[in-house]
Amino acid sequence: LGKSMTTETFMELYQMECPRARERLLRMGVPEQLKSSDNSGHHVAITIAETVQIFITTMDAVKLEQRAVDELQPLVSDLMDALTRLPETPNDFEPNRKVSKWLQKLNAMRAVEEIDENEARQLYHDLDSAYAEFTRYLKRKT
Repeated sequence: LGKSMTTETFMELYQMECPRARERLLRMGVPEQLKSSDNSGHHVAITIAETVQIFITTMDAVKLEQRAVDELQPLVSDLMDALTRLPETPNDFEPNRKVSKWLQKLNAMRAVEEIDENEARQLYHDLDSAYAEFTRYLKRKT
C-alpha cells in the first residue's frame, strides 16, 4: 500500500460495499453510535462526568477565542464521542445532532482555517443549548 492510499481507494481495492459506513466515515466524520450494554451505575456516572467535562472544555475554548480548526475539531470530536457513549439516549437526541453538525463542518475545513466571529458565536450558542438539553435529559432520567 503506497503513501497515496486514501480511505476511498482502500475501500475500493478491498471491495468494501458499505455505503452507510462510507457516508458516515468520509462525509460526516463520525462513527456509528455504539450503545454499551453495560449500563452499570458506575459506568454511566463516569460517562456522564466525562461528557460534562468535555462540554465545559469545548465551550471554554470558544469563549477564549480559539478559532482554528486544529484547535476546535479535536474538542468537538471528543464531545461527539462522549455523547454517543451515553446509554439509552434517543436516536434523535438534540445534543448529538447539534454537535454532529459542527463536527461535519470542521471536518470539511483545512486545519489551518479558522471559523469567523459569527460562526464562533453560533458554535457557542449551539454548545450551550446542547448542554442545557443534556442536563434536562439527565434530570428527567433520575
